Amino acid sequence: MNPCPYFFLLGKGHGGSFRLLSPSVFWSSDLQLRKRGPGGGPHLLCRHSVPGLPLPPSPGLSPAYQGAGRGQGAGRGQGALRAAVTRRRRKNMAGVAGPATGSGAAGGDGDDSLYPIAVLIDELRNEDVQLRLNSIKKLSTIALALGVERTRTELLPFLTDTIYDEDEVLLALAEQLGNFTGLVGGPDFAHCLLPPLESLATVEETVVRDKAVESLRQISQEHTPVALEAHFVPLVKRLASGDWFTSRTSACGLFSVCYPRASIAVKGEIRQYFRSLCSDDTPMVRRAAASKLGEFAKVLELDSVKSEIVPLFTNLASDEQDSVRLLAVEACVSIAQLLSQDDIEALVMPTLRQAAEDKSWRVRYMVADKFSELQKAVGPKITLNDLIPAFQNLLKDCEAEVRAAAAHKVKELCENLPMEGRETMIMNQILPYIKELVSDTNQHVKSALASVIMGLSTILGKENTIEHLLPLFLAQLKDECPEVRLNIISNLDCVNEVIGIRQLSQSLLPAIVELAEDAKWRVRLAIIEYMPLLAGQLGVEFFDEKLNSLCMAWLVDHVYAIREAATNNLMKLVQKFGTEWAQNTIVPKVLVMANDPNYLHRMTTLFCINALSEACGQEITTKQMLPIVLKMAGDQVANVRFNVAKSLQKIGPILDTDALQEEVKPVLQKLGQDEDMDVKYFAQEAISVLALA
Repeated sequence: MNPCPYFFLLGKGHGGSFRLLSPSVFWSSDLQLRKRGPGGGPHLLCRHSVPGLPLPPSPGLSPAYQGAGRGQGAGRGQGALRAAVTRRRRKNMAGVAGPATGSGAAGGDGDDSLYPIAVLIDELRNEDVQLRLNSIKKLSTIALALGVERTRTELLPFLTDTIYDEDEVLLALAEQLGNFTGLVGGPDFAHCLLPPLESLATVEETVVRDKAVESLRQISQEHTPVALEAHFVPLVKRLASGDWFTSRTSACGLFSVCYPRASIAVKGEIRQYFRSLCSDDTPMVRRAAASKLGEFAKVLELDSVKSEIVPLFTNLASDEQDSVRLLAVEACVSIAQLLSQDDIEALVMPTLRQAAEDKSWRVRYMVADKFSELQKAVGPKITLNDLIPAFQNLLKDCEAEVRAAAAHKVKELCENLPMEGRETMIMNQILPYIKELVSDTNQHVKSALASVIMGLSTILGKENTIEHLLPLFLAQLKDECPEVRLNIISNLDCVNEVIGIRQLSQSLLPAIVELAEDAKWRVRLAIIEYMPLLAGQLGVEFFDEKLNSLCMAWLVDHVYAIREAATNNLMKLVQKFGTEWAQNTIVPKVLVMANDPNYLHRMTTLFCINALSEACGQEITTKQMLPIVLKMAGDQVANVRFNVAKSLQKIGPILDTDALQEEVKPVLQKLGQDEDMDVKYFAQEAISVLALA
């Protein structure tokens, strides 16, 4: 703290002015934090009178905060707590303001057990947000130090009355309080945590409110039914009837956790409050209510669902705001799961049909996105009569986002159809629309379809796959969009199970080559990751003939991520095809790169040896790989030399003792004397790990 002759005493709540106090008056005054004043800023209150600064008592603080002087019966309450804060400040300022004098000096003999909370309060006042955030994250430690009673009577009132801060600090506080039940004395005192969380549930920042609601939901489960009605339900009512929309949106997430254990009379009140929020004037509140409608419906009695929830669902699904209507679609799934087939047809389907044809593409998108869940909720009969025609319309929707969402659900829709007549239904009612999407003008739609279309082969069987699906696969393998080709290749295992991959091999190879040489390195990276899968399906002969050269070319790619992935790819191929194949096909080509003029390629040789040594075993590693590694220890580039040390450390456990002592140890000792400090470091580390000292 800078040695300044005066210190600010914030007094925005008293006419908006700031007062300056001398150091002796400032440090001898018994200071406390108080709530934000009418002017919007915080106060520092002084219990001892300070000339020229009239301070009224704070109605928001407990009597202990407003008690008499430190030596006059304040005891171990808030006065003692403030004394500890003052002592901590004096200690920190010992070299700045000199020894403390005046009435506050008596606090030096106070209770040192309050020092942890004094640290907390001091950090909470710090200008550094990170310090304040750290102190909030230590709340559980502070509470343990104080004990349950003092946590309830001192810490929680302080947090409730004085915390107003940056959003990240409030978020941390909301999260901490959710796990505080044991620190305040267990479930019997869980209601003590409600006031600070209630305040946090009304703040402007959404993530803070959501975290406060999450903590309140957690704490509600620890209330007894009596305590729930005495403390938690009134909190929900206060939030639901708050002046600001922030409190009303938070209330929407609390109805479902308190309703099941409430009495019949209170249940009626809770439903009434929820109904009022569903018709609130503010769209944000209606959105929050719509998002929790399905969750609330699950805890209600069936009669209440039919008589109250369904009308609310109908109203929300026809709301003027599309952001409300699309959330009602989500609730439709939960409501339909609770009703009989006849009730679904009569009460839910008219609204769902309307949503599937909504004027807003966002609502139609939500219907497409939730289609599988809706299909399971309404049952097979309604699916055939209503959902299949709706799905056809979504597949040919005018908005690409809707078509893409529907295309993603094609496989799931087909899988969930009744077994009887499923094949005919797919062929006649779904496949014609799929064929149109294969040549869609939007690449995202084609990519979405390519990610699932291969799965239809297992549903339709070999003959239909060859006759109807294979032409679609081949067309997508030639698509101009690399994501489409990549999605087809990534799902080849589905086709391989049904018709074998040879049917695709002629079209597959050009697609793989194009992807392997694509200008976008992420596309090249993706095809590398699928290479072991392709290798297993195509067989070793086809792989050696057509794809081996691609794998080796990736090792000298100009992007490091590609070279690294290619190295891991070789290891997986060796595991799939065996060590004999590696010894004859891969290892010789890798070792040749040790003489490459580009030092990055020489380093790739070492990376490959690291990856292949374990898969190839001791014999191949000792006879073929080790001599190359030892030779590279004399490389002119220091990066290569220290990677030699790392490679020897990696392959050392595979080698026998003779090779370690006679060949590896001398090289590492030489590298340990290298002029480059990194080479020396890694060489000495390898000697230590391999116990060659």
